[in-house]
Amino acid sequence: MNMSSPTASTPMLEVRDLHAYYGKSHILQGVNITIGAGEVVSLLGRNGVGRSTTIKAIMGEVAPVGTVNFKGRSIVGLPSYRIARLGLGYVPENRDIFPTLTVRQNLALGQKKANVDGRWKLQDMLDRFPNLARRADTAAGVLSGGEKQMLTMCRTLMGDPDLIMIDEPTEGLAPLIVKQVGELISEIAARGLAILLVEQKLSIALDISSRIYVMGHGHVVFEGTPKDLAANAEVRKEWLEV
Repeated sequence: MNMSSPTASTPMLEVRDLHAYYGKSHILQGVNITIGAGEVVSLLGRNGVGRSTTIKAIMGEVAPVGTVNFKGRSIVGLPSYRIARLGLGYVPENRDIFPTLTVRQNLALGQKKANVDGRWKLQDMLDRFPNLARRADTAAGVLSGGEKQMLTMCRTLMGDPDLIMIDEPTEGLAPLIVKQVGELISEIAARGLAILLVEQKLSIALDISSRIYVMGHGHVVFEGTPKDLAANAEVRKEWLEV
């Protein structure tokens, strides 16, 4: 199923000429990305080209140089917690959880406002993932890698974001868990959230995305639809295939 939505006249997320550095290393070298309300966009490329750094720079975890507008306002220079409160969710690659707190407590911490229901409720998460429901009162630190990934994504959704950025959600997971994560991403899209997905598995990205960006050496080298990418053997060979 291909989820698509037209880009609004004022993009939900607009990134222009984005640069970022680690020390003296110039990692991002003028990245341009636009995402409309409800649009699902994948950011593809080989390891080390700057995909994760792009998301971190948008979220303020790496100092951004350039233009980053979210819902029409600049978020450059804002701390990550303020960016999150504006409605920009972020699921990091390292599956950050609070290991000594229970699954239920981790989910509750993600709620943007106490006692205010958003599009995602705690019971939604437990119903969607029986593994989490069975371990709802278990310390999150003993969960498997796949369960931690589910918990991280679900906790972010509890903040009721308008756009969620998800970094490598299926890396290192068993095929069954990969399928469940893919289904959750499709459900997120079906509920009208915009998504920026960094993913190595091309099949998942092609299945849910309305548009795709391909990165190489710190900048975008391709932008188009999944159909455009499927038809462009040169881009796939030079920038994606191993």
